[in-house]
Amino acid sequence: MGLRVAVDQTGPIPLAAEFVCQPGELLALVGPSGSGKTTLLRTIAGLYRPQGGRVECAGEVWFDAERKHSLPPQRRQVGMVFQDYALFPHLTAAQNIQLPLRHLPQPQRSEQAEQWLAKVRLEGLGERYPNALSGGQRQRVALARALARDPKVLLLDEPFSAVDQVTRRRLQRELALLRQQIDIPIVLVTHDLEEAAALADQICVLHNGASLQQDAPESLFKRPASPLVARLLDRHNLFEGVVVDADGKRRLQWGEHYLEVADGLDNLPLGEKVTWYLPPSDIVLHRRGRPSHGERENPIVATVSELVVLGGITSVSLSVNHGDMLRFDIATHAARRNQLTSGAVVKVSLLAAGIYLLPGHRVRADAHDKRK
Repeated sequence: MGLRVAVDQTGPIPLAAEFVCQPGELLALVGPSGSGKTTLLRTIAGLYRPQGGRVECAGEVWFDAERKHSLPPQRRQVGMVFQDYALFPHLTAAQNIQLPLRHLPQPQRSEQAEQWLAKVRLEGLGERYPNALSGGQRQRVALARALARDPKVLLLDEPFSAVDQVTRRRLQRELALLRQQIDIPIVLVTHDLEEAAALADQICVLHNGASLQQDAPESLFKRPASPLVARLLDRHNLFEGVVVDADGKRRLQWGEHYLEVADGLDNLPLGEKVTWYLPPSDIVLHRRGRPSHGERENPIVATVSELVVLGGITSVSLSVNHGDMLRFDIATHAARRNQLTSGAVVKVSLLAAGIYLLPGHRVRADAHDKRK
């Protein structure tokens, strides 16, 4: 039995969030600043009590507003790693890790602290004080201290944001390795969508205190529940079309184009206006002089509006239908090989299986969160 959170209140911090994290899973909470991510972590830990809702972990009810029941933080067995580590500067690394082990005899405390130092690859550094450790080492001490208390859930609040990029990648890798040794729910708060996609089994998208969608990363990025979710995930290819009959076949009319869609059109009436989304990975650039896979599928002629070279990757924006903008990334060497330049006319295919319909939504109508 894992972690189940369902909380709501109108203020002072609006909340309407619900999510689940199973044992052994890592759930990433993502969303803009002020979306309630840290407040939800504090709610799980018992450091914040919302007006309504319920928090359940490992089959035990930690909070139930209706029953006026709330376990104090010390009884919730929560391991928490803060953005600023929160290590005690006057204690050594080993002594910091021993803090949650004060119920054990001293020899046993020392032995367990050494074991946790080994698990986070800090053997031999137990006698160092925090100011003698690097940022990455301090973060690993904080993680070891959180896990030393044998928690039922591990909460990580922007744990890698205070370290440099190289250290961040190393710590992400070590967290992925450490996960193999623990079988509890892990909730990670992060602003980094790449980090969430790399580490998480599930991602929950938050906005103004409300949970908009929870899903596996691959499903979430290919099937956002609304245009708002797509924008919060930095997805750009959102357009509007109309369901039509073209030569006896149901198609999605997008400007002057009639698109084949693999799934969803048959359930919609003719004339229905539909918002649709296309993942960048489902845009196929026709290679010059060589046939491309999927070339016959929804071929589109477009004009290169913008090229942004970011090292080995080039971000491409194509102008279609006198104003719509298709965006995708391509390897920089492939962009050069295909002679992509601003103003060039190119052909692309929009793969039918990648087109995802969002009936009932408009591209810009839900800029503000709609409470459900």
